[in-house]
Amino acid sequence: MGSTLLLRFLVIIAWLLPVLARAETGSLFAAGLSQGSGVLIDLGADPGDAGSGSLFIGRDGTSFFRPFPVRVAPETGRVYLGVGEGAAAQIRNLIAAAEAGPAGYNAVQYGARVKPPRLPTQMTVAQIYQWIDDTPGQPHAIGRYQFIPATLRRLVTKVGVSPQAMFSPDVQDKLANALLVEAGFNAMQTGEISRHTFMANLAKIWAGLPTSNGKSHYDGYAGNKATMSWARFDAAMVQIFPG
Repeated sequence: MGSTLLLRFLVIIAWLLPVLARAETGSLFAAGLSQGSGVLIDLGADPGDAGSGSLFIGRDGTSFFRPFPVRVAPETGRVYLGVGEGAAAQIRNLIAAAEAGPAGYNAVQYGARVKPPRLPTQMTVAQIYQWIDDTPGQPHAIGRYQFIPATLRRLVTKVGVSPQAMFSPDVQDKLANALLVEAGFNAMQTGEISRHTFMANLAKIWAGLPTSNGKSHYDGYAGNKATMSWARFDAAMVQIFPG
């Protein structure tokens, strides 16, 4: 009997190995997922829940690759998609170079007359909300990706971040990943949109990124301007997405 069970076990393993191998090579971000990284995108959300602040409503719930690992957020019990790392991290670095400068995750918009009482990464999301509420009439873009208040609140709800969570690098990365998803990362990967269209979408979210004419999509509005050239932006994106 023991030999029969062992034989059945070996047959099952032999059948599973090719399947697992195909799954590994099909994933663009397998290493990141194996470490448990990834932003949480709500599978059950109505596209309208994204709010009027989203430039890309209709792309909600998409991700960087398929198939997706399914997860459940312990705080809410809602089912989410896991989004891994890889090219996303490279794009975030590019955005940060255009938006945050050397301050990185602790960047605060230079026009803010009253700065937060502590470094942003040493504050909870709720404390950042309080700073915003307590200092009206000034810019409040904050963090490595310069989230403005309406976008920050929307993404915190969308991604499922607790207001009591620290505004840590990990949290900021997850919120930025959600914006990459909205900008059409998956559509670009599948050929639905071009790399340049994706870049234009990113420039509609981050004013420091240039459009194809070399200027910010928001050039001249509230002092905004592109902080890198189109040539540099394009060359970097070609390195991330050759072909």
